[in-house]
Amino acid sequence: MNIKNKKIMVTGADGFIGSHLTEELINRGHDVRAFVFYNSFNSWGWLDSFAKEAIDKIEVFAGDIRDPNGVRKAIQGIDIVFHLAALIAIPFSYHSPDSYVDTNIKGTLNVLQAARDSGCSRVLITSTSEVYGTAQYVPIDEKHPFQGQSPYSASKIGADRLAESFYRSFNTPVTIVRPFNTYGPRQSARAVIPTIITQLLNGKTEIKLGSIHPTRDFNFVKDTAAGFIAIAETPATIGEEINISSQKEISVGQLAEEIIAQINPEAKIITDDIRLRPEKSEVERLLGSNEKMRRLTNWESKYTLKQGISETVAWFKNKENLRQYKAEIYNV
Repeated sequence: MNIKNKKIMVTGADGFIGSHLTEELINRGHDVRAFVFYNSFNSWGWLDSFAKEAIDKIEVFAGDIRDPNGVRKAIQGIDIVFHLAALIAIPFSYHSPDSYVDTNIKGTLNVLQAARDSGCSRVLITSTSEVYGTAQYVPIDEKHPFQGQSPYSASKIGADRLAESFYRSFNTPVTIVRPFNTYGPRQSARAVIPTIITQLLNGKTEIKLGSIHPTRDFNFVKDTAAGFIAIAETPATIGEEINISSQKEISVGQLAEEIIAQINPEAKIITDDIRLRPEKSEVERLLGSNEKMRRLTNWESKYTLKQGISETVAWFKNKENLRQYKAEIYNV
């Protein structure tokens, strides 16, 4: 499917993955409308870090994904929607679950309804590997059972099933895109890799972490963004749910040691009890299958973990980037 001459909207374009996806789309010459979260500071999130010539290529729409009227207006004239706007921090979902239902479930419903009404040709709904919970078998394929081990993951399961219902009920051309653990420049401070890097670059020699035995399947953000585009370009992905994964796993402890080796080999890991998740909420193992993704599209990951970490560390070493992070506190 040629998406070159299609009008594209990215919700959550001001966020981590959304800003990288927006950047890649404009680099490929696409016509992009960026849906960003309205705020009184007129901040466009990470889009504000783009060069002026890049910003000039983007149509920015400020709104709130929870507002159906604004979403409907934003989708007018759009052919392809990449829906990434969401609340994603797991610890924050423990004490503010209502906001996750409003943003992740109702927000997704607003996008689906508006896309259906306007006749969009593709709607890509962003899921998460957290919907699987702790692996019951590996590698985790798209037939793996779902398990809501946090209010966040439960809200994403709900959003995914709404997306499926619109495909089955109304033939809305939906694809559920399920990235595993994406990392890279611009990732929020609540994620483990920025947590480790920012502590190290701020001179800490005792790196505070929660559980270090769980394993994760990490994907560099440029690979994830390319995966979204490959799915949009492939008609056979309509009506499907598709993992974007490296099909490799590493424990949080091993990951931390890799980052420590690149920045300060003298640093040590210590356990910070406040960072521990409730026992039954901790996802112990994630290792995704990318067989379906590779079978249906021409996508393959380009970055090794070592390469991706190196590029991420280099970005954080820029003092202008690092100063935006608060390494001295636990970011939920």
